Amino acid sequence: MVAPLVRFAVRRSLNDTRHIRVVKRRHASGLVAEVYRQVERDFKMLAPPVALHSAAPDTMAASWMILRETLLVQGVADRASKEAVATGVSEANSCPYCADVHGMTMAAIPDPAGSDRDLLAKWARESATAAGAGVPPFPPEQAAELVGTAVAFHYYNRMVNVFLRESPFPSHVPESAKPKARKVLGGVLRPSERGPAAGDSVDLLPAGAPADGLCWTHPNAVISEAFARAYTAIDIAGTRSVPDSVRGLVHDRLALWDGQAPGISRSWLHEAVAGLPEADAAAGRLALAIALASYQVDESLIDAYRATGPGDGELVELAAWASMAAARRISTWLAAANPACG
Repeated sequence: MVAPLVRFAVRRSLNDTRHIRVVKRRHASGLVAEVYRQVERDFKMLAPPVALHSAAPDTMAASWMILRETLLVQGVADRASKEAVATGVSEANSCPYCADVHGMTMAAIPDPAGSDRDLLAKWARESATAAGAGVPPFPPEQAAELVGTAVAFHYYNRMVNVFLRESPFPSHVPESAKPKARKVLGGVLRPSERGPAAGDSVDLLPAGAPADGLCWTHPNAVISEAFARAYTAIDIAGTRSVPDSVRGLVHDRLALWDGQAPGISRSWLHEAVAGLPEADAAAGRLALAIALASYQVDESLIDAYRATGPGDGELVELAAWASMAAARRISTWLAAANPACG
């Protein structure tokens, strides 16, 4: 009885999604309905970090593919190790929602022999900067799954910081009830002994051109294909919803970025967009903030961007493109320590 109530509470937390409206389960159709079906089947509930993408179906499918095929699918790396990576990355990116969910899931999984969660979480936290990305504490055959999990959460943390609140529970749940709720939710999310089969999500999106920078996915063909298709879909979304000048600016900044935070204040944003056309400045500030310091995104940045006329779909696509651009940049220094990328 308790577990269904916790699932219901998490679904209710979709009402707390910020800045956009999420498509209700009963109103979903087409690609959104199919993603919802897979999420509920494989995650045991409609996970808000996936559902927040529903105004932009292709980006939703892309986000689900990279999450499912790395974190959830049973492979050569155990689920506890993947949850440790997800938690460590989320802590590095100041994403309390994701750190809470994946920390409680990890705590509910028995520690398998030979697993060192602390070491994996430390590597994941340090993966957020080029200087911290050292030799990974796992064998090469686990790289596609564990590096893939890290890259997926560098993406998801940014989206969650923008669109979800700090807690996975609805705002009306009192603090006194959350410790018990965390324990129950961890049990609900605890995976079965056999995870879902690989590849079920890949056909949600069409094949695209081979993507650069995916050497770390080898030799896992499913993860390689999932990221290639996701990259293609989100690139197309960016072309559709992000001004050319903004994409160029973000790419230029990321090419020089080493993962360090840009600063406590947001004065850097105003300086960074000084060369953009005035009509693109609000989009530029928002995209840069999401890519480099998503925890700094607030109502004022969103409102300034909204004043230029975009709807929910364009907002989600801009955020997804900026988040993935940053995650792809981080993947370059994670790949540098991967033998398959030598």
